[in-house]
Amino acid sequence: MSRVFQASLLLMSTLILAACGFHLRQNVALPPGMQQVHLTVANNLDLQRRLTRALETAGVTVVDHTGHDVAEMTVPAAYFSTDTLSVSGQAQVTEYTVRYQVQFEVRDGTGAPIVPHQRIDLQKEFSYDATNTIGTTAQVDAIHAALNDEMITAIMLRLQAAGRHPAKTAAEAAAQEGPSAPAPASTTH
Repeated sequence: MSRVFQASLLLMSTLILAACGFHLRQNVALPPGMQQVHLTVANNLDLQRRLTRALETAGVTVVDHTGHDVAEMTVPAAYFSTDTLSVSGQAQVTEYTVRYQVQFEVRDGTGAPIVPHQRIDLQKEFSYDATNTIGTTAQVDAIHAALNDEMITAIMLRLQAAGRHPAKTAAEAAAQEGPSAPAPASTTH
């Protein structure tokens, strides 16, 4: 191929990508005070590994200790559950829903909330084939992995939103922690 043809092909490819709105993904803009993070995840080693990797990709240093200049990201609940969606005429389950719930919060080194307590729920549905139980186990494992990936994305998007609006996030956290307003007094006479 001639150099002119190669150059024009490269130029056309670049213009097509620019015209369709394609942009390279930028790093996540995390909240102030999250340069160093101590991460604690209860009962889900896979989530902890993937979340550590995502935080490090975003420029965060994940450390093994807490400290005054270290934010604390806590994930006290991260669990899967399976619910039956439908049953066949022979009383056999034919469809399931796999649900995944994660709760997390982020506090700075002084204990002040950076991101208030959050709860994220995800779910996927799948069909069950009683004649292929090995395939079903592999299918459930693949669903767990996919839900873990989606959960990491959801958590990082929440952190990014908190980074873009730190004052609003801090105000929400303070309102969530502060005493609720007393209920108005009422009388019945």
